Amino acid sequence: MLSNKSKKSRIHPAWIAFGVTFLTLAASAGYRSAPSVLIVPLQDAFGWSRATISLAISINVLLFGLTAPFAAALMERFTVRKVVMCALTTVGIGSLSTVFITRPWHLMLLWGVVVGVGTGSMALVFAANVANRWFVAKKGLVIGMLTAGSSTGQLIFLPTLSALAIHHGWKTVGTTVGCASLVLVPLVYLFLKESPQSVGRTPYGAPSDWVAPVVVKRNAAKEAMSALREASKKRDFWYLTLSFLVCGLSTSGLVGTHFIPASHDHGMAEVTAASLLALIGIFDVVGTIFSGYLTDRFDPRKLLFFYYFLRGLSLFLLPSILFSTLHASTLVFIIFYGLDWVATVPPTIILCRNILGPQRGTVVYGWVFAAHQVGGSVAALGAALLRVKFGNYALAFYIAGILCLGASYIVLQIGNPSSKEKKEIRV
Repeated sequence: MLSNKSKKSRIHPAWIAFGVTFLTLAASAGYRSAPSVLIVPLQDAFGWSRATISLAISINVLLFGLTAPFAAALMERFTVRKVVMCALTTVGIGSLSTVFITRPWHLMLLWGVVVGVGTGSMALVFAANVANRWFVAKKGLVIGMLTAGSSTGQLIFLPTLSALAIHHGWKTVGTTVGCASLVLVPLVYLFLKESPQSVGRTPYGAPSDWVAPVVVKRNAAKEAMSALREASKKRDFWYLTLSFLVCGLSTSGLVGTHFIPASHDHGMAEVTAASLLALIGIFDVVGTIFSGYLTDRFDPRKLLFFYYFLRGLSLFLLPSILFSTLHASTLVFIIFYGLDWVATVPPTIILCRNILGPQRGTVVYGWVFAAHQVGGSVAALGAALLRVKFGNYALAFYIAGILCLGASYIVLQIGNPSSKEKKEIRV
């Protein structure tokens, strides 16, 4: 029986879990934005090439994604709180250790491997996990708001870290990120509860006859691989995977990593460029929350079509609107692209729940998200190589734009029966 105290509580504990998750994801986004701030300062400090530094970022982005499906399974096996606390500690240690780097492989090991694995364990599968456990009503909106937490972190950290790197040296970036990560550990320990049942409640918006799902403790690696094997037999899984690969390539890998150095190539001050990238985060918050709201009301496939199509058009325009000073056209791109930045996440998470059912939706999304980061990893390194070869990023932006248009077609195929299935239906 529920306690009177729980019954009379004005704030549903789901919103407390939401708040802690939001803060953690905001901080995680800040950690992941730090490498893009370091590209030019590390070039100046050590004389390393942009491609060498981008390789470390590429490793970070790749491991961030590949860790996600295993992190989702680990959360089921060892609890969400323990996994997130370990991840924050890993990021803190890895970030603080960067002050001692003297060789490129040091950067690849710490920012690439250690921070990549740490932040990957707090990826958006964390948001999906919390939303699925704590909410029945307003799930799409909650996912949108949690996804916006990443943009909030970008908004807070990017200008701050850029200013620190310029005025106080690049080492202050690692110190700041490390300390911020470790400060969150006790917050997660004290306030992030495992599930509604653990505090004698039902999920927010659950009906009166709601029954808690049976929790099965499985081996994390086996669970992740089992979900991948089963999901890989579904055509819709591959449509989601390919489209989300393009999403990662065109956002975190390309614009998230190279917008600041691309703007610097055109003579724009680094702090100004970082502030513009952070401004994308402001509009991303609005766009993602609104996307969550729309996902609760409209076909998520059609939403994804518009998101990818409009993003592709905006990337074709980007090479022609980068200037040494602020122009109206640049601000228009920032607003437009920001509204579309991660608006793809809420409808993608909802569609992932249809692949193997709601119970395994988070792990399936973990694999789809891994593809997102593979795309980001390819773009982080590939765009740097194209810049070295051609002297600018224009071709990288055009390629990403074409791929986004292709993704807008792919997502409309989700849920459509194959030719074989159509034939079976007719028979």
